[in-house]
Amino acid sequence: VQLQASGGGWVQAGGSLRLPCAASGGTFSSYAMAWFRQVPGQEREFVAIVSWNGGVTLYADSVKGRFTISRDNAKKTVYLDMNSLKPEDTAIYYCAADTYGVVGGDPSTYEYEYWGQGTLVTVSS
Repeated sequence: VQLQASGGGWVQAGGSLRLPCAASGGTFSSYAMAWFRQVPGQEREFVAIVSWNGGVTLYADSVKGRFTISRDNAKKTVYLDMNSLKPEDTAIYYCAADTYGVVGGDPSTYEYEYWGQGTLVTVSS
C-alpha cells in the first residue's frame, strides 16, 4: 500500500486548506485512515481518524470543531479539511492506515501499518 498526501502550503491565520491522501494497492475501503502531524524536533501528534466506512470519526481536542476528516472509498482517498487555521497548526501532516478498520479507544496508540510521505502546512500570523 502506498499513501500519497498532498495539498499542503502556506496560508494566513484564519484560512482553510484541504489535504487529500490518495491510496494505491491494498484494500483501502477496509482500513481506518488517520492524520497525524509533526513539528520538527517534536513528537508526532494524532490529529484525526475515520473508520473504514466513514461512520466513526475522532479528533484531537486541539482541532475539534475546526478540522473535518472524511473519505471517499471509490476514489481511495481520505481528506482533512482544515478551517480557522492557527499558527500552531503549522506542521508536516502525515496520513496513515490502520488495517484493523474499526475505531475506538485511543487512536494515538494504534499500530498504523502504512504511512504517507507528509505534506507541509505553514500558517502565518
